[in-house]
Amino acid sequence: MEKVIIDGKDVALGRLASFAAKEAIKGEEIVVLNCQDVVVTGNRKNIEANFLEKRTKVGSGQKGPKHSRLNERIVKRAIRGMLPNHRKGRGKKVFGKVICYEGIPKEFENSETMKPEKGNRNKFIRVKEIYR
Repeated sequence: MEKVIIDGKDVALGRLASFAAKEAIKGEEIVVLNCQDVVVTGNRKNIEANFLEKRTKVGSGQKGPKHSRLNERIVKRAIRGMLPNHRKGRGKKVFGKVICYEGIPKEFENSETMKPEKGNRNKFIRVKEIYR
């Protein structure tokens, strides 16, 4: 089993998530680096409002949707959304093979990375800027 190391710098979140999910389903271990530099395409105000609405829309302290502010968790949640049945079965096993990092850890500094295609984007916001 090989590790697929993906550099997330300047890559659209959706493209990164779908690429990582496809590779994970094939049986590869996925490592995503530079999660803070992944970009979310679209109108900046709409994106910030959308994420803020998700954060504030909770029930009591015991239940409700949990949306993290951490950059690597935002990316990992997007990857989870691309997996089939992430709560049990095949998707749950596959999701355990996905690891996301903010920045580049020392163990991956000299390793070769893959980069999904960037695509066209005019308006975008980086993941690190969403929850300032």
